[in-house]
Amino acid sequence: MAGTSEAMATERLEVIGPQFCAPYAVDLSIVKQVMTLKDGSFQVLDVNENVVFSIKGKVFSLRERRVLVDGAGNPLVTFQQKLLTAHNRWQAFRGESTDPKQLLFSVKKSGLLQFLKTKLDVFLATNTKEEVSDFKIEGSWMEKSCVIYASNSTEVAKMHKKRTAESLLLGKDNFGATVSANVDFAFIVALIVILDEINEDE
Repeated sequence: MAGTSEAMATERLEVIGPQFCAPYAVDLSIVKQVMTLKDGSFQVLDVNENVVFSIKGKVFSLRERRVLVDGAGNPLVTFQQKLLTAHNRWQAFRGESTDPKQLLFSVKKSGLLQFLKTKLDVFLATNTKEEVSDFKIEGSWMEKSCVIYASNSTEVAKMHKKRTAESLLLGKDNFGATVSANVDFAFIVALIVILDEINEDE
């Protein structure tokens, strides 16, 4: 049995690309400019404070659209809210596409009424029946203490609040995320961006 659990631990959980699966746990810092509408208001830094991802967005378009780009500005994922859905559903597509054939995953609330606790279901594009979610996000977004679980209840990432004097003075929302080894950290960042959008809407 030990061999089986070891195989599971080294199995890569890849959604966006193999280059985002590190053989060790990855710590990321997320900095969100609270009082701004400009591009780059959402940045993700590594432990050396290099910008590894940022968000570009069309704020006033009919369909809110956000693009996750890497440190060099290459588009990785486009997020779009699906209109007229009861459960506040967001879809994520590869690159800058919104073609259904390029769908990577979608995220929706587990239920309509959520006040203090956050509960979201994540379905990969291959999961067309959506009877069981591939991932779950649970916790408190207000406290930035959410955990992302795989379908087998394994924790794949965890968020935590980072309050600094600078963040309070400059109107920045700082929080961190620790992504487990061999888990696609670009995918985890994409989920955090959607989580932020869903909570902003409320």
